[in-house]
Amino acid sequence: MFYLIKEFTVIKVFLSESTDPWFNLATEDWIFHDMDPSFQVLFLWRNEDTVVIGRFQNPWTECDVDRMEKDSIKLARRQSGGGAVFHDLGNTNFTFLSGAGEYDKKRNNRIITDALARFGISAESTGRNDILVEGRKVSGSAFKLKKDRAFHHGTLLINADMSKLSKYLTPSKKKLMAKGIASARSRVANLAEFDAGLNHQRLCSAIQEEFFEVYGERCEAEILDLDTLKTIPHLTEYYERLKDWEWRFGKTPAFTHHLSEKLSWGCIEIYLNVKGGIIEDYQIYSDSLRPEMIQHLNNTLKGVKYQAGEVSKALNTAAGENAEWEDDIRELGLWLFENI
Repeated sequence: MFYLIKEFTVIKVFLSESTDPWFNLATEDWIFHDMDPSFQVLFLWRNEDTVVIGRFQNPWTECDVDRMEKDSIKLARRQSGGGAVFHDLGNTNFTFLSGAGEYDKKRNNRIITDALARFGISAESTGRNDILVEGRKVSGSAFKLKKDRAFHHGTLLINADMSKLSKYLTPSKKKLMAKGIASARSRVANLAEFDAGLNHQRLCSAIQEEFFEVYGERCEAEILDLDTLKTIPHLTEYYERLKDWEWRFGKTPAFTHHLSEKLSWGCIEIYLNVKGGIIEDYQIYSDSLRPEMIQHLNNTLKGVKYQAGEVSKALNTAAGENAEWEDDIRELGLWLFENI
């Protein structure tokens, strides 16, 4: 397929040596918001173990937040839409930026599929923004449009740990009722199944070569790492925002969480209403013989972050306020810590 490219197209290629997901997503934001939209830009990168969710997704319904915290798996929220994905060093991620008038998703996909063809891998793009090999998904992508610019980004599975895909993208068994719809899951494959010698460096080189061929120009790739933050103020701002809890968890649709258990001092039911990652309202019901304790607890968690450590901290404070209830409230706190 041939594309009519305007004369004297300015191209740029960025390669990230950092595997920090917040840095790489911040770099995308920097490219998207600050780069001259007359440029055609390619950015190639990869992340250490991270679950990346779409802009409007609920982390508690898309992934097992509790297990991620225990296993030190990062959570990142990107600016674009789309579903939750797991990134590790077996993934290669790509980002294309162009002016809105020059945006062509088919052209971008062709760069990727032609790069794969260099390794004898026959791939095809689908209407669902996926790239398939032998009917199995090896790449998913999303895009974002603005008045004068657009970007298209996606991930390529080279040798990703598939056990982690199901381990972290499968929600724990909580009674969550979200206002959104859970992302569809598709059959996936690693590109290493089709070429055992394929790796991040070789694939990045192939994608760059196809990029140069399409635009009829060449350039030196600019290498980015965490030291780059020291030289680009806006990049630092984007990084701090994406790393912040408020962006990652606070930008979450409202949902409710119902929990019930039989503790040593009685049965308990809790209904939590969570909005923006904060417990906005809740109600506790119990057959405890200490109704004054339950009444006290119904004033304890409002405004607390929906986070195991924060909930436990609030209950430990409440436990210390009355010696008669201390052991019972600490038992409740331990149970909630293990179930939120």
